[in-house]
Amino acid sequence: MSLLALGINHKTASVSLRERVAFGPDCIERALHDLVQQPGVSEAVIVSTCNRTEIYCNLDAGQGEQVLHWLQRFHRLECGELDNATYLHHDEEAVRHLMRVACGLDSLVLGEPQILGQIKQSYGTAQQVGGLRAILERLFQKAFSVAKRVRTDTEIGASAVSVAFAAVSLARQIFADLSQTKVLLVGAGETIELVARHLREQNVTQMMVANRTLQRAQGLAEEFGAQVMTLEAIPEHLHEADIVISSTASPLPLIGKGMVERALKARRYRPMFLVDIAVPRDIEEEVDELSDAYLYTVDDLQGIIEQNLEARRRAAQQAERIVLEERDDFMGWFRSLHAVDLIRDYRQQAQGYAEEELSRALQSLQQGEEPEAALRRLAHRLTNKLIHNPTQALRHAGEQDDREQLALLRSALGLQQE
Repeated sequence: MSLLALGINHKTASVSLRERVAFGPDCIERALHDLVQQPGVSEAVIVSTCNRTEIYCNLDAGQGEQVLHWLQRFHRLECGELDNATYLHHDEEAVRHLMRVACGLDSLVLGEPQILGQIKQSYGTAQQVGGLRAILERLFQKAFSVAKRVRTDTEIGASAVSVAFAAVSLARQIFADLSQTKVLLVGAGETIELVARHLREQNVTQMMVANRTLQRAQGLAEEFGAQVMTLEAIPEHLHEADIVISSTASPLPLIGKGMVERALKARRYRPMFLVDIAVPRDIEEEVDELSDAYLYTVDDLQGIIEQNLEARRRAAQQAERIVLEERDDFMGWFRSLHAVDLIRDYRQQAQGYAEEELSRALQSLQQGEEPEAALRRLAHRLTNKLIHNPTQALRHAGEQDDREQLALLRSALGLQQE
């Protein structure tokens, strides 16, 4: 019985190779069914994301290469294509690796939380197809609890490390309650979409999306319940926005100092928070000269992100210590399973002795022997049987002057050191 983690990720392989090794929703159940049918494989979970594909197995010792060959066959890869692109971890290192992945310590963005949800989804799929039994069931539940502990006990997820998240985090510092604000998003690309998601997580319900083409903006509007407008309509609606976050590919600024000045006047000089994520700029830098306009650029955000990354790195050191502690706890339980059969056999042996001597004593009583004599004989014979093998082991260790074995036997037998 051995634990295995076999994987390929953003550190070891190119995007093109990762794409060829990925398990999509259309094939992952079939793959799991096939994998647990392989000789020696009793349990399996497959985690497949854009940045990694990993296979976790409980299998017979020495079968790691077999799982690698199965991966190559399943994806119809040539022999050697995965050379130098995969990693294999066994037992305690496999446990540690899963825990690190679940905590975001092995992610492209240190501490990112999305991977935990993806692992939980993979775990659920393995459950549905019967790929999980006691060992991996306990291992993955342990990994989930470790990830929760790391999130609770460290600051690894507290700091913004993406431009979109940094922009929203900065807005939270200006406005105590973002749910009471109205936000204008300029652009409809991936960054603005991420900003919108982070805003929704902060319970922002009033959003406006301005974009060059209404069709793209409409897609965002439907998802987030936002108002849609063209870029040309920004001047007449700008005064409504408490927060403006802009990210377009425009070669020239879209929002000028005069436009913001007029919007502030219409707002009766209530402050306006503006974040320009675009390069080149979407918002004229002179806007920052206005006393009630607070303008931040992508350079400002990068400085915040770098500071926060350093904070995450410090938190990651604490998280690594938690992972090692929890790994050792799990491995203690896992290794104890190797003694289960031995414990069962030992108990059955002792129970057999007891039943045999009890039967003798009952026969003696039926033949008229005195109860005290029968009980004394039962105790004497049972004691001799129970101590015979330990006594032989003690005698042999003494003859060999094996002090380590003698100390082990003394501890096992519960004898006090003189």
